[in-house]
Amino acid sequence: MSFWQDRNVFITGCTGMLGSWLTDKLIGLNANVTGLIRDYVPGANFYKLGCDRKITSVRGKAEDFLLVKRLLNEYEIDTVFHLAAQPIVGIANRSPLSTFESNIQGTWSLLEACRQSPLVKRIIIASSDKAYGSHKKLPYREDFALCAEHPYDVSKSCADLIAQAYYRTYRLPVCVTRCGNFYGGGDLNFNRIVPGTIRSALRNKPVIIRSDGKFVRDYIYIEDVVNAYLLLAEKMERSKLYGESFNFSNEEPLNVIELAKKILALMLKKKLRIRILNEASNEIRLQYLSSLKARKMLGWKPQYSLESGLKETIRWYKEYFARK
Repeated sequence: MSFWQDRNVFITGCTGMLGSWLTDKLIGLNANVTGLIRDYVPGANFYKLGCDRKITSVRGKAEDFLLVKRLLNEYEIDTVFHLAAQPIVGIANRSPLSTFESNIQGTWSLLEACRQSPLVKRIIIASSDKAYGSHKKLPYREDFALCAEHPYDVSKSCADLIAQAYYRTYRLPVCVTRCGNFYGGGDLNFNRIVPGTIRSALRNKPVIIRSDGKFVRDYIYIEDVVNAYLLLAEKMERSKLYGESFNFSNEEPLNVIELAKKILALMLKKKLRIRILNEASNEIRLQYLSSLKARKMLGWKPQYSLESGLKETIRWYKEYFARK
């Protein structure tokens, strides 16, 4: 029998990109999923997949401690995936308070609700590679200090550290994930490089890069991220991993221009112009991760190369825009 068969799972941010893929996977594994939904976004992948008809949906915010505590107890939640966040760096720079409320207060409210809910056996908190801040030595390893400087990055550092504090102080059964930039179908934030480039190529319009194009990141396909989260949750109790943090990445860093050109090549649009705006500010130039710990302790490795993941992503957006 599947580990997830009839298991009561709570997902915050279930309508987001990662949340929709994770929810759909858990539905397929016969888990009983309860999802927290803040905003209704009609085109979201969550609704395209029909997840809204297959889970218990509750409207509200992760910052609402009493609501989250009620959900955990009334639905007898065993496993929690905390994905709810304001995820866009530019929005965080323009609106730091709403970002801090969502990313920091949302995390402490959820963790405190879990602390007061005795049935919760495992909690995974979504941090980010941005939590590390800027380091001279790369790739990031899990033992690096979290020393972010800018609003979005700081919000993830804080959430990460709060999760660690709840483990060390209260022995709450929590783990933290720090992923590279994930991509795949369902990302409707078209100012991000992958969906933005694909949309431009489908419309035969210039690709817009808001930075100077030299920022280096690593990228990981969304289904690899989902599998990483599920594997970690399944192994947390058995392998006594509580309190641990894990990086997940395909460990193939490249810069923004290189990624855009790779997408255009796969779409047979190599001649499409790339416009460099050079407007990005308050972002770290070099960020990429080592996933050695996840490979050793979890036996995890990505199943999708960058090329195969991009092909799947391009296929999703072609279908999405054809329907629109």
